[in-house]
Amino acid sequence: MKKLITTLKNIWAIEDLRKRILYTLGLVLVYRIGCYVVLPGVDPNELTVFQDKTSNGLLGLLNMFSGGAFSHASIFALGIMPYITASIVIQLFVMVIPYFQKMQREGESGRRKMNQITRLLTIVVTVVQAPAYIINMRYQLGASSTAFYPFDGSAPGFLFWLSCIIILTSGTLFVMWLGERITDKGVGNGISLLIMIGIIARLPHALFGEIVVRWGRPMMLIIELVVLLVVILLCILLVQGTRRIPVQYAKRIVGNKQYGGVRQYIPLKVNAAGVMPIIFAQAIMFIPALIPGVQDSAFGAAITNFNGFWYNLIFGLMIIAFTYFYTAISINPNQMAEDMKKNGGFIPGVKPGKKTAEYIEDILSKITLPGSIFLAIVAVLPAIVSLMGVNAQFAQFYGGTSLLIMVGVILDTLQQIESHLLMRHYDGLTKTGRIKGRNSMSISA
Repeated sequence: MKKLITTLKNIWAIEDLRKRILYTLGLVLVYRIGCYVVLPGVDPNELTVFQDKTSNGLLGLLNMFSGGAFSHASIFALGIMPYITASIVIQLFVMVIPYFQKMQREGESGRRKMNQITRLLTIVVTVVQAPAYIINMRYQLGASSTAFYPFDGSAPGFLFWLSCIIILTSGTLFVMWLGERITDKGVGNGISLLIMIGIIARLPHALFGEIVVRWGRPMMLIIELVVLLVVILLCILLVQGTRRIPVQYAKRIVGNKQYGGVRQYIPLKVNAAGVMPIIFAQAIMFIPALIPGVQDSAFGAAITNFNGFWYNLIFGLMIIAFTYFYTAISINPNQMAEDMKKNGGFIPGVKPGKKTAEYIEDILSKITLPGSIFLAIVAVLPAIVSLMGVNAQFAQFYGGTSLLIMVGVILDTLQQIESHLLMRHYDGLTKTGRIKGRNSMSISA
């Protein structure tokens, strides 16, 4: 406790860090307030049925990502998901289109161009998703619902649809802007932080619901909490696990002195893709849920059933595929081998150049496979525990996107705070003074 109090005092004593934290908290507060501002022309008192239908299943997960804004017909109802979808498309373009590959190699200027294209594509995606959201909400409420009362009191017309599309699009762009401001002037990755805040906002309600269900069986609740802690520890290991490759640097002469070889290590993460594969796969799995009437067919019901076999099988396979995809665009063995060769480095027992690149690629493939499989298992774990009787909302915190995002974002944010402390010669947040963040959580193009 004394260590904690001292650390908090040190954080508050650093003016720049204090301003960044307060700035971040201020923007998060704006985001949370906006999640409860209902679209003009929608009666919030008539949304009870819609909120009940979006409390579980795939729509419940989408509602959790938006921090409850989805079920409240908020101006932020679509949240940041259109931006994530646009980011996925751009990163796919990087893999297959030479123009985007060239842009990525341009460094900072290329990154700015890609971010601008991602923003423009976000507008396109939101304009498509906004009317789909309104149609789906009307479908869930039923044709006789009185939740919609446009400005003139008549049935929803062109003005109502146009205003909703503009407001939902503006809301998503505003959330995206909040995330970018947090990244630039606050603490942590803004987009990821806003997603995490939306998830955490649902935790008290989910935990209270589980306590009510297990009130007569306290031992079962204790077991569930212990299992949850174990899963959290496994997620931390998945985030921080690495395989180190030794690199020997040859002797070199500086002035009149000869220096012996130096051995260093290249850390290759077991999960180099972080939580991005789950987010990519989840964004794609959300699409059918936004289309009205899809769940009425047998196939549609199967792929939108959050606890169903086919949904989780497709979800898991997509996560494994996206893990390899994101690892491929994040780590370039050829570039690593070339950099080692230029600096006089080599892996003991492996020839420099092409053989080194092949060796690194082989190691990367071997550690990515178990990492991707474990990531898929963690992702489908909420469906497994739901079938075992755990409250559907509380089950989301047993794994899946929610838990990995929470673990990853918290570690990354703490790592940034610790960097500020160590840079100003204060003690770190832990005894070792080193917290490993994922550095792969950034949701951007």
